[in-house]
Amino acid sequence: MNEKIIDLEKIDLVVLFGSNNRKLYKIREFFPDLKLIARGNTLKVLGNEDQILFFEKKFQSFIDHINHYNRLTLSQIERLIMEDGCLVMENKNDIILHGLDGKLIKARTVNQRKMVSDIYKKDMMFATGPAGTGKTYTAVALAVKALKSKQVKKIILTRPAVESGENLGFLPGDLKEKLDPYMQPLYDALIDMLPSEKLKDYLENGTIQIAPLAFMRGRTLDKAFVILDEAQNATSSQMKMFLTRMGISAKFIITGDESQIDLPLKQKSGLIEARKKLEKLEAISFIYLDEKDVIRHKLVKQIIKAYKN
Repeated sequence: MNEKIIDLEKIDLVVLFGSNNRKLYKIREFFPDLKLIARGNTLKVLGNEDQILFFEKKFQSFIDHINHYNRLTLSQIERLIMEDGCLVMENKNDIILHGLDGKLIKARTVNQRKMVSDIYKKDMMFATGPAGTGKTYTAVALAVKALKSKQVKKIILTRPAVESGENLGFLPGDLKEKLDPYMQPLYDALIDMLPSEKLKDYLENGTIQIAPLAFMRGRTLDKAFVILDEAQNATSSQMKMFLTRMGISAKFIITGDESQIDLPLKQKSGLIEARKKLEKLEAISFIYLDEKDVIRHKLVKQIIKAYKN
């Protein structure tokens, strides 16, 4: 382990770290693989050499900002860390699995990294946030990894069959043909991670199952990695039904975007209700992704910000 001592003698520590070290705690969240020890007028940094160099670069930007503006807010800390398009220093622990053609599927933001670490500690996770934050993609990658390492025997991917402005009943074909386009985002993620023949075999033999939420009723899901996607469109009764399907040695991830509810106006979202009822349970992980986690085109971040106002 490498060590670096940073001299803070000429810096106002209250401006830098905040009252009760509030801003220091925030900085630590962005660099979870480093140990940061503030003592007197020094900051000791312990960790990997590359990560320390990355931290020094970012920390100097905090100092420069203070010298120029005599202030440093929590949002400014986040913006300065994000300036080069990278929220966290990458390391080998961020890699979830190797996809097709050697593609590395990995956590690329602080909250995606938290999804990866929390799923090993807790069996149920709620990951909510706007489009483009990688919540579904990361969840599917974690499921495929668990299947490949034989931690589970099957993957079950489900969505509530609620139309967003379109009527499934008017689409041609049988039920599967009607639902396949609706489930396409889940197929897209799997296609990145598994060879086509292997994926086809898994789908045919039931190792991977993709089905509407209503099909979960009456089942007990043992030794399975189960993802409920678009959970904001589950009703209260559907959400309770789904959560109580959890069997032995199962992992559940519930993803959704509370700003994109397609239910009838008088219908309550089961996702919002579940969050309010369950978020105090220590055995369940709640991760809230936002525009800082967007990994699509940079315009997506700006669009999400604009719609929040």
